[in-house]
Amino acid sequence: MADLPNNLNQPDKPKQPRKELSMELRLLIAFVLMGIVLFVTPYLYKPPAGPKRTTPPTTPAEAQQVTKPPETKKPENPNTPPAAPAVQVSAAQEQTFTIDTDLYRVDLSNVGGVVHSWVLKKFLDSRGKPLELVNAAALSKVPPPFAVSFKDGKPADQLNGAKFKTTPKPDGLGIDYEYSDGKTVCRKSFRFAKNSYLSQVTSEVTENGVGIPHLIEWRGGFGDLTVLNRQSVQQSVFYDPLQTKKLFGVFPTGQGELEVHNASAAKNGPVTSVGNFSFAGVEDTFFAALLLPKEKTSIEVQTYKDDLAPAKDAKEEPFVGAGVGGDAVNDFSLFVGPKDIDILKNVDPRLPLLIDWGWFWFIAKPLFLAMHWLNDHMVHNYGWSIVLITVIINILLLPLRFSSMKSAKKMQGLQPQIQAINAKYKNVGLRDPKKAEQNQEVMDLYKKHGVNPMGGCLPMIPQIPILYAFYKVLNVTIELRGAHWLWVTDLSQPETLPIHLLPIIMVASQFIMQRMTPNPAADPTQAKMMAFMPLMFGFFFYNVSSGLVLYWLTGNLVGIVQQWLMNRATPAPVVAAPPKPPSKKKNSRG
Repeated sequence: MADLPNNLNQPDKPKQPRKELSMELRLLIAFVLMGIVLFVTPYLYKPPAGPKRTTPPTTPAEAQQVTKPPETKKPENPNTPPAAPAVQVSAAQEQTFTIDTDLYRVDLSNVGGVVHSWVLKKFLDSRGKPLELVNAAALSKVPPPFAVSFKDGKPADQLNGAKFKTTPKPDGLGIDYEYSDGKTVCRKSFRFAKNSYLSQVTSEVTENGVGIPHLIEWRGGFGDLTVLNRQSVQQSVFYDPLQTKKLFGVFPTGQGELEVHNASAAKNGPVTSVGNFSFAGVEDTFFAALLLPKEKTSIEVQTYKDDLAPAKDAKEEPFVGAGVGGDAVNDFSLFVGPKDIDILKNVDPRLPLLIDWGWFWFIAKPLFLAMHWLNDHMVHNYGWSIVLITVIINILLLPLRFSSMKSAKKMQGLQPQIQAINAKYKNVGLRDPKKAEQNQEVMDLYKKHGVNPMGGCLPMIPQIPILYAFYKVLNVTIELRGAHWLWVTDLSQPETLPIHLLPIIMVASQFIMQRMTPNPAADPTQAKMMAFMPLMFGFFFYNVSSGLVLYWLTGNLVGIVQQWLMNRATPAPVVAAPPKPPSKKKNSRG
């Protein structure tokens, strides 16, 4: 899918991370409270109607342990002269080289043969500049991307700090690095494409002619420090095609397993995983840097925890890092770019698995495809796409809303009789056996008049998975990153205005719709609790993505129109008269 310029429009200076409730938890609390109001209060105020191939984390001491390099065998014939030492190869000074393509710009350095900058031209940061993926705050503390590390814990500082001999390719889309101190030899090679996010990287390390297994690293996460909840969304990732993915943890689907680790997984030292992985690297919500082995060989993935200060004088926080490889010669395809579903699919059919559609993926993915189609072919704006899809969803849910209103009006008509039953048992406690008789009388009344006491909740049931699906679409699809709508500058983020207008309008619309909807309960306490619900929703929706608020607001506005039409089309409820109390018999002697 076309990756158009995007802008996060967040403050320039990264703020200190605050321990806030995640959106999933906010939604869960909101619906639990709503469920309490809808389902519980009637009972309170009136009668109710293969095994992973991962090794355990090593301790810091183990991670830093230095092991002896393998010793070379001496010639069996003592008269045979030893092999000639490798020729020393290095550069006299630091040299930089820039790869400039249609999609990105990469700055490389011959000190370590590493990358110091990887800028994506078609994606913008909070300042409106092309997005930098390399975390500049990490360069002073951890090795830059594509530095090497040894599997056995032996320090690689000598290689990562050495000045490599540089051999650029004539087309300007590749570069070779070589270094040798006469004993240890390291070679690296980078190849890039003019109009593709897929490139190639190889590395080779030998010592006294013997290959040294090593990893290629990307440390310090990504450079976009304005990502919400970056500590949880930046993680190492690898895909094991031999593991069987299970739906809801029970039903096998036949797909491979996507494993992820955030920085906290490596709090006690690097976490090592070994297998025939199809790809491995680091990712966040919208971008990924992945190494894809060209042959089906076993590779090793190490997850690191890098404690870094995201800004000057800021408190350190954990960033994730990953090392991939494990052979003396590592030959990989390299993907560094956006998690756009079409781009990922063209690189490798398994890469779209990086997009986490959530529990209700069977709703979220079609929702996104529909939004994308409307954006491309009709409205050319994702905000209006959300509005149109919400209208369509509410039209499809109209039969449930109509059934709910009929049920509410019937219950309104029965309120005098229900009040009479309540008065009959007004001094009965909740634990009194007569309470069951009271409940049975009410249920018999409902049954006699064909009333479902929970019928008013029917429209809310399908809204829960749809709302969560919208949340996932807005938070995991890069197409929605920086998408504009009227005054909203980014539908995937909260509003940037000092006062968020969409949640306020949403609360007002919910109050209006609530006043128009027949209230089946006559209990004033329950009515007050129902009136509190719009404020509760306003609280939970105030700091969520603008697109999610737009979805709920549009649903309220459509609901107001539908409710007005139904109120005009259906008669007012006929209020049944309460049963007359039995007349007292006159005394025969009177």
